[in-house]
Amino acid sequence: MTALLIILAAIVLLVIGYIGYGSWLAKQWGIDVTRKTPAVTMRDGVDYVAAPPAVLMGHHFSSIAGAGPINGPIQASVFGWVPVFLWCIVGGIFFGGLQDFGSLFASIRHEGKSVGEIIKDSMGKRAQKLFIIFALLVLILVIASFVNVVAGTFYTPEDAEVTLGITTNPTGNQTTAMISVLFIVLAVIYGMMTNIGGVKTGPATAIGLVGIVAIVALGLNFGLAMGRIGWIVFIGVYITVASLIPVWIMLQPRDYLSSFLLYAMIILALIGIVIAAFTGNTEFTIPAFTGWTTSIGTLFPTLFITVACGACSGFHSLIATGTSSKQLDSEKNAKAIGYGSMLIESALGVISLIAVGMVYEVYTSGGFGSPSAAFAAGIALMFDQEATPTYNTIYALLTLAVSVFALTSLDTGTRLSRFMFSELFLKEGELTYKDATGIRRVLANPLVGTGLMVVIGCILGGLSLSQIWGLFGAANQLLAGIALMAVAAWLGNAGKNNKMFYIPMVFMLLATLTSLVLTIINKVGLIGAGTAAWGDWFQLVFAAAMAVLAIFLVVEGVQTFKAQSRKQHA
Repeated sequence: MTALLIILAAIVLLVIGYIGYGSWLAKQWGIDVTRKTPAVTMRDGVDYVAAPPAVLMGHHFSSIAGAGPINGPIQASVFGWVPVFLWCIVGGIFFGGLQDFGSLFASIRHEGKSVGEIIKDSMGKRAQKLFIIFALLVLILVIASFVNVVAGTFYTPEDAEVTLGITTNPTGNQTTAMISVLFIVLAVIYGMMTNIGGVKTGPATAIGLVGIVAIVALGLNFGLAMGRIGWIVFIGVYITVASLIPVWIMLQPRDYLSSFLLYAMIILALIGIVIAAFTGNTEFTIPAFTGWTTSIGTLFPTLFITVACGACSGFHSLIATGTSSKQLDSEKNAKAIGYGSMLIESALGVISLIAVGMVYEVYTSGGFGSPSAAFAAGIALMFDQEATPTYNTIYALLTLAVSVFALTSLDTGTRLSRFMFSELFLKEGELTYKDATGIRRVLANPLVGTGLMVVIGCILGGLSLSQIWGLFGAANQLLAGIALMAVAAWLGNAGKNNKMFYIPMVFMLLATLTSLVLTIINKVGLIGAGTAAWGDWFQLVFAAAMAVLAIFLVVEGVQTFKAQSRKQHA
C-alpha cells in the first residue's frame, strides 16, 4: 500500500505543478499562440519540419527519457525513498520543468537555434564558444554511455564469437536486438507513409501500432545474435545515418512510435502497483531514509547528481533547442512539450523508485547486472512470481522499452552533436559549412563532426560503463545549471521576469561543481598513491576540463546579470 500512496501523491503534485506553475510561467514569458514558429517560417524538409503535437511529444519525451529516469532514481534509492521522491517532485516542477520549458521557448524565439546561440545573444560570442565546447564534451559522454547500455542489452556472452545470426530460441537480449532493429525499419515505413504517401496521423498510427505488435511477436520467437563489438559498430553506423538524413524519415517516426512503448510501460507499471497493493504479490521495502552518507557518497551533492533525468537534466535543454524547437508547430504546444514531458519523466522516476523497492534487498546485494534489470524485475514481480510465463513476458517487454529509449537518446544526441560541432566553426552570418572557407569549411561539414563524435563515443562506449557514467551525472547536471543561466540571461535582456531561475541555477551549479571538485580530489589521491586505473585518469581530465569551462561561463553570466541590474537601475 505504501507504493500506491507514493505514486498517487506524485501524480497529484505533478498535475498541480503543471496546471499552476506551468501556466504561470507561460503567462510570465508571454507565450503567443498567434506567432508563427521556426518550423513554419523556416521549413527546409530536413531539420525544420512542423510535426503534429502528438508526434513531437513522442519525439521529445522519448529523447529526453532514455534510460536516465530509470537508472538515476534506482541508484539514488540507497538514500531512502523520501529524498528521492522529494527531489523528483520538487526538482521536476521547479528545476527540470523550468529549464526544459524555458529552453524550448528561448529557442523558438531564436529561429530554433541552440543554447549556444542564445548565450551568444545574451552573454557574448566568447561565452557561446565555451558553451559549445562544454556541450560537446557532455555529448561525448552521452553517446559513450548509451552505446554501452544499448550494446549491453543486445549482446549476451554466448554471442561472443557470432558474426551475425538469427536464433529460434532467443535469449532476452537477442529478442531485444531483433525487435529494436525491426523497429528502425518500421519507423522508416511510417515516415514514408505520412510524408510521401500522404497518410494522416490517425490511420498511420493505427498501422504503426499493429506493426509494433507484429515485430514484438516476431522478436519473441526469433532473436538476432552478434558479438559485442559487432553491435557497437552497428550502433555507430545507425546513429551516423540517422543524424544526417531528413528528420521525417527516421527521427520523428521512430521517436513517435517508440513513445507508445514508453506510455505502455508506464501504464503497465501503474497497473502493477495497484495489483501489488491489493494482492500482496510483493512489498515495497526501501527505508524512508538511510542516512546522510551512503555507499555512493553524501546526500549533497550525490543525490542531486545521481537522480539526474528524473528531476533535472541538462541534456534536455540540448534536445529542446536542438531538435524539438525546429519541429514545434505552434507556441500553444510549448508548455505541453517542454514542461509536461519533464513532469511525466519525473513520474517515471518515481515509478522506477517503486520498482526497485519491490526487489530492494536483491538490488543492494548486487543481484542485478544493472538498474534497468532491477526495474524490469520489480514491475514483473508485481504481476507474478519469478520465472513464470507472465513474469518472463513482462520482463522482456520492459527491457525492450528501456533499450528503445536509450537508442532514441543516442540518435538524437548524435544529431545534436552535428549541429553544435558545425556551430563551433561558423562565423557570424555563415549559416552552413558551404558559407565557410578553408579549414573551417571542412570542419563544419556535418559528415566530419558526426563522424568524429561517433568514433570517439563508440570507442569510449566499448570500455567500462562505470567509468563513463561516473562523470555523466555531474556533467549533465552542470549543463543544466548553465542552461538555466543562459535562459535567465536572455529573459533579462528581453525585459521579461527571470527571477524564478535564480535559485535553481545557483543550486545546480553549486551541487555539480562540488561533485566535480570531489572527483578531482579523489582521482588525484589515487594517482598519487599509484593505484589509479585508466578510468581514473579519464575522469580526472574530463572533470577538470568541465569544471574550468563551467567556471569561465559562470563568470560571464555574473557579468551579464550585473550589466542587466545596472541597466534596470539607470
